[in-house]
Amino acid sequence: MFRKTLSVISLGCFRNTVDCEIVVSRFLDEGYILKDNYGSVDLLIVNTCGFIDKAKIESLEVIKEAVDLKKKGRVKKLLVFGCLIERYRKDLEKIFPQVDQWQGVESFRQKFTKRAKLSPPYVDFLKICEGCFNKCSYCAIPLIKGALRSKPKKEVLKEAKFLDKNGIKELNIIGQDITSWGKDLKEKGDLTALIKSILKETKNIRWIRLIYTHPKHVSSSLLDLIAKSERICKYIDLPIQHINDRILKLMNRGVTKKEIVDLIKKIREKIPDCTIRTSLIAGFPTEEEKEFEELLNFLKKIKFEKLGVFIYSREENTPAYNLSPQVHYRIKFRRFQQILALQRDIAKTANERFLGREVDVLVEEKQKDMFIGRSQYDAYEVDGAVFLKKKGLRIGEFYNAKIVDAYDYDLVGI
Repeated sequence: MFRKTLSVISLGCFRNTVDCEIVVSRFLDEGYILKDNYGSVDLLIVNTCGFIDKAKIESLEVIKEAVDLKKKGRVKKLLVFGCLIERYRKDLEKIFPQVDQWQGVESFRQKFTKRAKLSPPYVDFLKICEGCFNKCSYCAIPLIKGALRSKPKKEVLKEAKFLDKNGIKELNIIGQDITSWGKDLKEKGDLTALIKSILKETKNIRWIRLIYTHPKHVSSSLLDLIAKSERICKYIDLPIQHINDRILKLMNRGVTKKEIVDLIKKIREKIPDCTIRTSLIAGFPTEEEKEFEELLNFLKKIKFEKLGVFIYSREENTPAYNLSPQVHYRIKFRRFQQILALQRDIAKTANERFLGREVDVLVEEKQKDMFIGRSQYDAYEVDGAVFLKKKGLRIGEFYNAKIVDAYDYDLVGI
């Protein structure tokens, strides 16, 4: 019997990946077969991102590429959905009339549901909440995803136990702000209590990684749990966005410079071997040169092990959109480059602390005579890698490696 084929292109964050898996699973239930190659399929699904300008441009380029494939007859039907469609559907329908079906963001499932598997068999993501109530002035997420909605504890545990029984070695706990989990629920409990329950109810998952912890909501109890649990990655994703108090207030981040400094000090005291990853915004409206220099000096002093930086994207219907003056693009780009140049040296020094040490590495791919994996200090598809000089290793397995070389973002082990 002939079965229809589908392929998928998912852009953006891990949360988008989970949404895409839910959409794909509906078509698999209808009898479709999932193909890796989208060059000749009955259905191509494109999951878009609309978070910032760069993501919007990438999404538009992919939609155009998908439409071209359909025009050539290599794709019979085209479904486009996600964040970009949620915000600009009417405009996109006019620009791309060849798209067969449009859909906004996938509704958040507060009950556990099985998903198609788009990530490798050994890694997965558990979305414990959707939406956000922090209302940062630059962010379009509340406009796209709405208010905070948490997945009830029993549903989270049901999903965690399912993944634990199905070979997952690394579980990433995700959400717009996972430290806000449960604040909209009637049941008692916070993120710390939830993670304790996940640890208790699972046995086979070796790494549990927490993705996006808001500096306003990180508790001492959560840090204590990370410090004492061998299964929680010593990796804290802590986006601060800026450090100047005036800018933080304009961003509506709800924290001050002193509170951020005190939190980082507490993290490093409680978890000495912890990797802190942060993200920053370069060129936020009204940012003056002296405020940017304050940020650079802070980075030199704090020395984040991992760092990402975004050029400020002016998003319609956000409070920051109307702030004046807006920073000229050339200045924003220059500040963006300065941060990256500074961080490159900091990251190399941070990596050098591993020289001569042994670390556990999760092997993910093979290239010629070398295997490539990650330590607990590197998030999947976000951070650096560990290159292993060894034959006969197996993908998806852990190996102990001695680090013999360190580069800006990667390590070499034997």
